[in-house]
Amino acid sequence: MLHAAGPVASEIMAEFVTLETSADHPGVGTILLSRPPMNALNRQVQAELAAAAREATVRDDIKAVVVYGGPKVLAAGADIKEMNDLSYTEMKKVAGALQANLGAVANIPKPTVAAITGYALGGGLEVALSADRRIAGDNVKLGLPEILLGVIPGGGGTQRLARLIGPAKAKDLIFTGRFVDAEEALAIGLVDEVVAPDDVYSAALKWAGQFTRSASVAIAAAKAAIDQGIETDLATGLKIEEQQFTALFTTEDRTIGMASFVENGPGKAEFVGR
Repeated sequence: MLHAAGPVASEIMAEFVTLETSADHPGVGTILLSRPPMNALNRQVQAELAAAAREATVRDDIKAVVVYGGPKVLAAGADIKEMNDLSYTEMKKVAGALQANLGAVANIPKPTVAAITGYALGGGLEVALSADRRIAGDNVKLGLPEILLGVIPGGGGTQRLARLIGPAKAKDLIFTGRFVDAEEALAIGLVDEVVAPDDVYSAALKWAGQFTRSASVAIAAAKAAIDQGIETDLATGLKIEEQQFTALFTTEDRTIGMASFVENGPGKAEFVGR
């Protein structure tokens, strides 16, 4: 247990990453990183993170996901000691897995939010960037400092950061390797909400909790339309939207939602997730 308001039931047991739920917040799963002292993301942690993301995807009882590293840090980056002795040939074999595992949260077809306290650096920030939303404590330090090691972000940072805050701002952060505080992060759109550090996890649970009774198939379709459409031109994006939209007319939730609207007005449907 993290604290009184933290997760209490663990379904995915691994050494460093668990997927947890709580009776106090039904429908919300927490992917918890726990590798003290700084949650360094070695290859084992990366693999466990990907496994937790896959489990959150298939669990019908989980409708939204929080990614959390505890009250002191989300993650301070990849395990540089593990990388230090790798040759080009060795890194070439594992780089694809590194990128896929650190970005695994992006593949969860449900609302996801990163709850960031303390540091989220390098791979830690790349994990946060893979979530739909980022809620940060006012004590955070965020950055992609890989350039200071003579490399670049390799877990999706160059791509997701540029898409989130624009290429000019992303280049400034990546070229310099500097850290960003909460005020600047909010101003440039790197995070979406700033709260007191002790309130980060509860704020993330509150946001995620909005979706536990929502039309989950429609949310997955909306997420796919946005994520896929933003990668292409407008005409192709509109075609993706059309396909996702029309496919929902095969679902029970569409039938339930429209019938409820006609009979009772908006906001009263009880969806079944099919």
